[in-house]
Amino acid sequence: MKVGFIGCVQSSSRALNLLLQLEPGLVEIVGVVTKKSSEINADFVDLGPICEANDIPYHYEVAKERDKSIDFMRELKPDVIYCFGWSYLLPEELMKIPPLGIIGFHPAKLPQNGGRHPIIWALALGLSETASSFFRIDKGTDSGPLISQEIIKIHPHDNASTLYKKILNASDIQIRRFTRELANGSAYFREQNHADANYWRKRNRDDGRIDWRMGAGDIHNLIRALHKPYPGAEYHVGDLVVKAWKSSVSEAKHPTNIEPGRVLEVVGSRVLVKCAHESAIWLEEFEPQIALHRWQCL
Repeated sequence: MKVGFIGCVQSSSRALNLLLQLEPGLVEIVGVVTKKSSEINADFVDLGPICEANDIPYHYEVAKERDKSIDFMRELKPDVIYCFGWSYLLPEELMKIPPLGIIGFHPAKLPQNGGRHPIIWALALGLSETASSFFRIDKGTDSGPLISQEIIKIHPHDNASTLYKKILNASDIQIRRFTRELANGSAYFREQNHADANYWRKRNRDDGRIDWRMGAGDIHNLIRALHKPYPGAEYHVGDLVVKAWKSSVSEAKHPTNIEPGRVLEVVGSRVLVKCAHESAIWLEEFEPQIALHRWQCL
């Protein structure tokens, strides 16, 4: 089976390497579309070096010349295209090229939670589970029929980094399975129930700013959602912008007459900050480190 490949993030690199390790004769990677750089992908990976090491033709897409990517794939005549880790909707002209369609990837429990920033939103909203979903791309957004979906449990200690690893581990197994099914003609696609669909919006920097008037649990969720590779939840200490990387919710109840944002206690490098109502949060990892007297400016 001839496979075309599109991607430019960590999951793309991992999937491409996985395909190259499958049993000989199952698939042939006929070409790859990737990018030289990206300002919007925190986990960006240029797939060019992998292609060069494996003698795979590749093309660097340029925003104003996307027709060249279509021409590149059309000449290769792939049976299927895998598009994992791409931030743009694909043109219908590209979808018509492979007989088996284009397989996309979305780390959410489709048809729920399509759209942008699924790992961040799942954690920020305190969800208890998400999914690793593969589907045939159609004219909509994350709306095509599913070829594979695995539920991923989200534990209270998970952050963006650990959840990302869980999803990638599940996706490895899924890719191996449905690639074999596509190659031997046994793949099954299940239509999504669009009545259950919702779409998460694009986040901006304001969504990552800590407001101490939030509950401690909500702030904790925000901090773990924006853990690396993402840019970190942030707050101000005077005129200094601080990134928070790790936290825990205080189990104690704190007086409601203490205003949100007040530093209640400093123990070594840990700082206890009052939040909404009776809640407070321990900030355990943050940068830059701040001298004790500066916390009074919080």
